Amino acid sequence: MNTEALAFEHNYIFNTIFLLFSGALVMWMAAGFSMLEAGLVRSKNTTEILTKNLLLYALACIAYQVLGFDIMYVDNATAGWLPSFGFGIDATAEGATQPREVDFFFQVVFVATAMSIVSGAVAERMKLSAFLIFSIFMTAVIYPVEGYWTWGAGFLGASVEDGGMGFSDFAGSGIVHLAGAMAALSGVILLGPRKGRYSSKGVKAMPGANMPLVALGTFILWMGWLGFNGGSQLTLNSIEDANAVGKIFLNTNAAAAAGALVAYLLSTIIYGKADLTLIVNGALAGLVTITAAPDSPTPAQAVLFGGIGAGIAFFAINFFDKIKIDDPVGAISVHGVAGIVGVMLVPFTKDVSFLTQFIGIAVISAWVFGASFVVWFAIKKIMGVRISEQDEYHGADASECGIEAYPEFVGSQS
Repeated sequence: MNTEALAFEHNYIFNTIFLLFSGALVMWMAAGFSMLEAGLVRSKNTTEILTKNLLLYALACIAYQVLGFDIMYVDNATAGWLPSFGFGIDATAEGATQPREVDFFFQVVFVATAMSIVSGAVAERMKLSAFLIFSIFMTAVIYPVEGYWTWGAGFLGASVEDGGMGFSDFAGSGIVHLAGAMAALSGVILLGPRKGRYSSKGVKAMPGANMPLVALGTFILWMGWLGFNGGSQLTLNSIEDANAVGKIFLNTNAAAAAGALVAYLLSTIIYGKADLTLIVNGALAGLVTITAAPDSPTPAQAVLFGGIGAGIAFFAINFFDKIKIDDPVGAISVHGVAGIVGVMLVPFTKDVSFLTQFIGIAVISAWVFGASFVVWFAIKKIMGVRISEQDEYHGADASECGIEAYPEFVGSQS
């Protein structure tokens, strides 16, 4: 074997290991979302939210394998509006830097992340069956179509030389997080708020049941995000790649830290208390913000960007409550608002126009919100999307799962 062939083989193996490890870190985020949401909902809805997170991951894996991956990537070599449909993940192109199965695995965990964003926003009052049916449409069609437009060489993400617009979103502030938030927003609007959440007296607090799980989930997500952003470098076969991944890890971590600190300061100044839920969402908003371009800012810029995203998301949470958009975990603010901020900050560190970034945001938002609204509306008309008022009062654990998470402490049947 000649030197060039040997170098290619080593790079191929190394890239495969790198993407598989990064994908495993991103899969670990499913546990983070599960723990975070289980802590932020009331105890009578804990088992249902855990069941939802486990099943959405399973459905995302199958739906994306059967259809979504092909919509997003197979034979999509030219910039356009409509994807071409092919089947089969096992065909690896000549000259590829890793097996196609590895590409699929790394992408499918991103799909599951987008769907996980939806689960928290519709918590405590949605039918499990309705949520799971929507999950199929989201992961098989809705997400893959906008993914094709951006990451799959479609009209948004393709370079100007190839006939595209050159939209830039390195690891998915808009493509993954904003998309998940738009799907969540459309569902929340049709679903309505939890009973008793809003009244003429204002917003009624409905605190989560388990703050240790909230903190645990946050640290799991923070760790998994290193694979989310670092793995998006896609290759690790040169000194330049290694340096880039190191920079991405540093910037991702710095943005999260800045987001947590900004949320802590705002919480202390405005409310006089260090609210853990707001601090957690600040860290996550910092992570979402930097995801659009973790490879290009300086460490100082990463801190600034994470702080800006967290600050705007902090006030967005209160704004959505004022307009009676009930989001128990703050997902729409953290992933949607901070996702927009992240995408619009990209031109400060990369050669891309603000107009292009704005158009990308508008297209992703309009498509995902509109398509999701149609699916949610159809599900609502056919089978309903909301559990009964009595079941909501007793908790979704009893009505949807028949198992209480804390049976010694919660007597939902009594």
